[in-house]
Amino acid sequence: MGGSHLIKPLLDGIYPTVSYGKGVFLYDTDGKAYFDASSGAVTASIGHGVKEVIEAMNRQANKVSFVYRSQFTNEPAEQLAERLASLLPGALNHCFFVNSGSEATETALKIAIQYWQEKGRPMKTRILSRWMSYHGITLGALSMSGHHERRKRFEPLLNSCPQMEPPYQYRLSNKSVAEELERLISRIGPEHIAAFIAEPIVGAAGGALVPEPSYYKEMKQVLDKYDILFIADEVMTGIGRTGSMLALEHWGVIPQIVALGKGLSAGYAPLAATIVSDDIIEPIKAGSKLIMSGHTFSANPQACAAGLAVLNYMEKNDLFTRSKILGEELIQRLVAIQLNSSIIGEVRGKGLLIGIEFVKDKKAKIPFPKAVKLTERLIMLARQEGVLLYPASAGIEGGDGDAILIAPPFTMSNQELNDLLQRLEVVFATLEKQLIGGV
Repeated sequence: MGGSHLIKPLLDGIYPTVSYGKGVFLYDTDGKAYFDASSGAVTASIGHGVKEVIEAMNRQANKVSFVYRSQFTNEPAEQLAERLASLLPGALNHCFFVNSGSEATETALKIAIQYWQEKGRPMKTRILSRWMSYHGITLGALSMSGHHERRKRFEPLLNSCPQMEPPYQYRLSNKSVAEELERLISRIGPEHIAAFIAEPIVGAAGGALVPEPSYYKEMKQVLDKYDILFIADEVMTGIGRTGSMLALEHWGVIPQIVALGKGLSAGYAPLAATIVSDDIIEPIKAGSKLIMSGHTFSANPQACAAGLAVLNYMEKNDLFTRSKILGEELIQRLVAIQLNSSIIGEVRGKGLLIGIEFVKDKKAKIPFPKAVKLTERLIMLARQEGVLLYPASAGIEGGDGDAILIAPPFTMSNQELNDLLQRLEVVFATLEKQLIGGV
């Protein structure tokens, strides 16, 4: 059998071969440049080829790249845990390092259930979540995810389905999240519910859905009332993506458990983390003294050295502030493009996590038929224009609409921002012309 032996996202897909990355650009082996306007999978937050991070990884590689966590601790992991504890709000002081966001949310699930076991309440095993959400591809994480396309093949293997509506202001009428949550809790019984998990801003499953200002405070009050933990899935939104360390800080809410990933190492190494507060770790420390989870590469010194270097670089260059400022300008200018477009229904987001939803009828908010394959066509047109975008779900239930995420590196210059907007205008205008022409 000839050809590639690598299993790619589409088995018959044709993908350019990357050569190298520099700043906000990636270059293929033919020399074509691509503006990485989605930071890959909303990951490469400080751009590509950052010298300080590469040097830190090289220094660690010259010492040791792997140790097993049950045999050794290591300085990069200890230092990264200490740095995160200092940067995160409240008493989020205890880090469990893993390799991916899926592992981080699944570890969060396990810790939440174990916490109640250690407290003598073993019946609290259910995890509440929302539709139009995505928490990862492992079975535990996928069980918590309200993403139809990714669930449907494995539905018989998954635990209870998500229950809550998403905070989708563009399409769903504003209603009391507190009332909806209380009804859901009363149906199941709070004695059975361990935790509620949510993405502060829904990412790929909804195209950057931002809730109304009171949403999370109302939610947290109900959860506290019924002794239900709050897990914040900040895999996509954390580490400055929305202009603050955690996205939840915009709403003044502190969860008991946080899942981090993607921007934690900015793509320089596989790294994610589940972080728990003092009150979660204490009964476990007083009881079994171990968290029943773990992976061969957990707390890997090479990956943690990369994560530490990324945080150093972000603080040195004030990239948290940069993300906020660039995001505000980018959203404002995309809204201006929206006003002159017949297919852009909404621009939304916070910081440099921005969603654009496309519709056939702006007034009635009617989506394009699935057969049009709008998102797929848009991604391909953008690639031809040298721009990488990230596909997202949209529409009621996240299955009958089209959206993209724009999430460039925080290191993007003002000139590069202008360049990106010019390219996007060409892409949107080309697509609109094709649709009007019936192409």
